Amino acid sequence: MGDHGYSGNLPPGFVFSPTDEELVLHFLHRKASLLPSNPSIIPDLSLYPHDPWQLEGKALSSGNQWYYFSQVMEKKVTENGFWKPLDIEEPVFCNAGKKVGLKKYFVYCNGAEGVETNWMMKEYHLCSSKSSGTSCKKKKKSDCHQWILCRVYEREGSCIQNVGNSTDDDDGTELSCLDEMFLSMDDDLDDISFPN
Repeated sequence: MGDHGYSGNLPPGFVFSPTDEELVLHFLHRKASLLPSNPSIIPDLSLYPHDPWQLEGKALSSGNQWYYFSQVMEKKVTENGFWKPLDIEEPVFCNAGKKVGLKKYFVYCNGAEGVETNWMMKEYHLCSSKSSGTSCKKKKKSDCHQWILCRVYEREGSCIQNVGNSTDDDDGTELSCLDEMFLSMDDDLDDISFPN
């Protein structure tokens, strides 16, 4: 899915694989400060939140990840569901150990009932200019922190296992959310008596 979408200005064979620090300092900070970004490869999809499967051809794709700029929105309601915050926030540090940004995690939920899926989003925010030492040139300070950079990807395995952890210590067996739901229902079948 990710190999056929919008690839920005990347030449064939190049893979976009930035660190969190690079996303905040080299892309998000430049966007928020109205500084040029060469090459300009991450698109602005700030009109409304997108369902994750709608990102193909719109956001920068690299493997199974999609990147785009957006503006901060209180509610992330899409056409078919919503992005639910996971109350996980991690600081983003530069090589010098200074906090330059914040990473927030979201899970995509289908429908009004909110069935969690394997679609995840990391939202990158700039730190306030006092704590990070960065400034927003040519813009009001309040406008600077309205921009975010989103990284959307589909996790393998259960819906929210190991969110925020970069190590995978499982046995290689991965189940989808629906598989886990059906397996949990299977446990209840022992208590049901079927007619002969």
